[in-house]
Amino acid sequence: VGMLFKFKSKATGDLIMLEQHGSHLLRIIGKEPAPKGIVLCADMPQALARLQDAIDEQEELAREREARGESGDNADLVTLRQRAVPFMDMLRRCIHNECDVVWGV
Repeated sequence: VGMLFKFKSKATGDLIMLEQHGSHLLRIIGKEPAPKGIVLCADMPQALARLQDAIDEQEELAREREARGESGDNADLVTLRQRAVPFMDMLRRCIHNECDVVWGV
């Protein structure tokens, strides 16, 4: 089992993700996956927009594959939307409460 990301904030409970999924979300929002880090409240609106763009892009590709009659592979059983929504909810609550998200500390 690889590393786990435990995202923490003053506005929410902890959010725990497997390393591969946490790393993917961090890369989408422009953060380098590292053992420790922070998403500043000021950066969260842009992070949310990047996550939504990535979700929209993945869902458009899935619709195009389906339209061509191609079936997705098992890697698509859990979509980016399903993985990202808890993190996005955390970011929204942090924006509302004006606090940062940290991990590895």
